[in-house]
Amino acid sequence: MTTVDPLQRALHDPGHPPLRPLPDQVAWLLGDLDAPPRLAAHLRAVHDVAHQLVDWMAREHPSVQLDRDAVLFGAATHDIGKTAHPAELSGPGSAHEAAGRELLLARGIVPELARFASTHATWTRPGTGLEDLLVSVADKIWKGKRVQELEDLFVARLAEATGRTAWEEFLPFDDLLTAIGQDADGRLAFQAAYPVGRVR
Repeated sequence: MTTVDPLQRALHDPGHPPLRPLPDQVAWLLGDLDAPPRLAAHLRAVHDVAHQLVDWMAREHPSVQLDRDAVLFGAATHDIGKTAHPAELSGPGSAHEAAGRELLLARGIVPELARFASTHATWTRPGTGLEDLLVSVADKIWKGKRVQELEDLFVARLAEATGRTAWEEFLPFDDLLTAIGQDADGRLAFQAAYPVGRVR
């Protein structure tokens, strides 16, 4: 009887609710880095939520300029630095942020995409764009966590782009996050089903 490698299961099992697969380039990179299975599961959960966010943007705000592919790549790789700092998979720490950006740059990823590994937890920096904010929101709401400061900042930036009031933008965005949060338990269970360390 053959056993399926936990990393490959984390990358390919459908999940419940079903989670989209990571981009092929990211899945290959995680395999090449011998990434912890739990990291792959986490990245899939956040990437899937990012898909829901950018799909909503395309439906509700088609005229707002947004780099959809950058958001999805950023969500799929935002914690990749935890391959170098695995203790941060189960405990606090920010060393993975700079490490992730450097790792991606060393693998030939352009700075515009590698940046999400270091910006996903620093959304208050000046010049933070809608793409960075969406990755940060996805990294919170996947588990049902609401961060008012982050959401307010996104809504303010969105209102600037649409010319509407922040309140007009907040209500539908709040409804979206509430709906996404309803599946948080399933995503958390999917992530928890995979080990933090590599199983040999």
